[in-house]
Amino acid sequence: MRDITLSAAVRQNLLTLQSTADLMSGVQNKLATGMKVNSALDNPNSFFTASGLNSRAGDLSTLLDDMGQSLQTIKSADKGIQTITDLVETAKAKANQALQTQSQYERKTYAAQYNALLEQIEDVAKDSSYKGKNLLAGDGNDLTTIFNEDATSKLTIEAVDYTDTALSTGLNLSDLAEGVGSSTTLQLRGGKATLTLQDAGGSALNTSSTLVDSTLVASTTSSLSFIDNTATTPAVVSGTSGVSGGATVQDLLDGLNAIAGVRADYDNNTGELNIYSDEDFYISNNSTTTVLTGSSVDATAFTSTTDSLIESGSFSVGDTLTLTDGNGYELGSFEIEDDSTVDDLENFINDFNGVTANFDTGSGKITITSETDLALTSDNTDFNSSGFAADADGITLSAISDSGFATDSDINRVIDRLNTSLSNLRSQASEFGTNLSTVEIRQDFTKTLINTLQEGAGLLTLADTNEEGANLLALQTRQQLASTSLSFASQADQTVLSLF
Repeated sequence: MRDITLSAAVRQNLLTLQSTADLMSGVQNKLATGMKVNSALDNPNSFFTASGLNSRAGDLSTLLDDMGQSLQTIKSADKGIQTITDLVETAKAKANQALQTQSQYERKTYAAQYNALLEQIEDVAKDSSYKGKNLLAGDGNDLTTIFNEDATSKLTIEAVDYTDTALSTGLNLSDLAEGVGSSTTLQLRGGKATLTLQDAGGSALNTSSTLVDSTLVASTTSSLSFIDNTATTPAVVSGTSGVSGGATVQDLLDGLNAIAGVRADYDNNTGELNIYSDEDFYISNNSTTTVLTGSSVDATAFTSTTDSLIESGSFSVGDTLTLTDGNGYELGSFEIEDDSTVDDLENFINDFNGVTANFDTGSGKITITSETDLALTSDNTDFNSSGFAADADGITLSAISDSGFATDSDINRVIDRLNTSLSNLRSQASEFGTNLSTVEIRQDFTKTLINTLQEGAGLLTLADTNEEGANLLALQTRQQLASTSLSFASQADQTVLSLF
């Protein structure tokens, strides 16, 4: 107050106490905040410099988060490529398995499994995304990672497209044709006639006996003709067998067996001549209209699965039927026995994968369906003969289309493409690995740089608590001394009271 007058000593001590209190307040604030520069008022140069450093550290911290997400995106793609590589190697193993067999059906099966693996490859590629970004999905999925605050330092990773294996810019692996099968029919028909060849005394002729000894032959000038009775007008099938020329029973047998689809056997003990034919047939004596007694064969379609195969001229005991595919691979063989039936033949065909046989009792036909090319052949040239014409090829079936693994050259072509794909995958995996290492290195660098910036800002603004603690202790001591000094000054002023 203006009206109060303090001595110089008291006023000086009071000012000292006020100054000390201000200093203590500043030191206490530094200790409380840990900062020696809390605002531009404290130290403009240090404050704004530190603010700049902290701002850059904050920007880099945001980029650091983006780098971490980029790393996860690359890792996801890298895992996807590793899985795709395993699947491509499995597909190559399937191709090699196909190469090790000649069975068209097995190769067709491997082709289907190969296609299933390609589908899995596409699915893996589609599933290798991270937060909507997929480096294995092609256009629109390139990944850019920024390393500094002004985006002048960055890394762009171009995406590849494995979601469609057929793309020439990707894996270049197309689905294989799995093949479409077909069917054909085998006509089963036949009939039997039995002649008894005896001499005038009723004794059976043997195969070396001449035909003129038989009661069936009218005279030495007779001739026997083999007649096709299927046509409206009967016609000679394969010439005549002269009797006057000393023809024997064996000659007659040979003549009959020379006709396609006709089979004959003879029993020397009974004199019975059995004739089997796929078509209506008879033997004429001297003319086409005179039928040799008992020689007429009425050939009809088989109507039961229990019908005996040797009732047809196409089959005889000991014949071997063989099933082979288009590569010449033998599926199996079936030997005709005297009790072999239509059911036995049907079951034989049905024993093999990809092949089915169904017998139609109405038409007497076996329908054979196969998923691959197929041939049913016999060592009997009369097999499946028709119209007295021999069948040298047997039953052949050509599939509508073959599988992509049908031939060795087809498989080797696929293997070459697989090898190229594996090479490309390994190269791409290496590139992703390099990119991954680059981002990780830059991430570590950014972390270090952030620490450096924050440390530099701290050097400008952070308080030294040890120093400030010592300052506070010194100020407290100064405050106590100033208080004591003020007390002494006040006591000196109070001595005047002793006069009263």
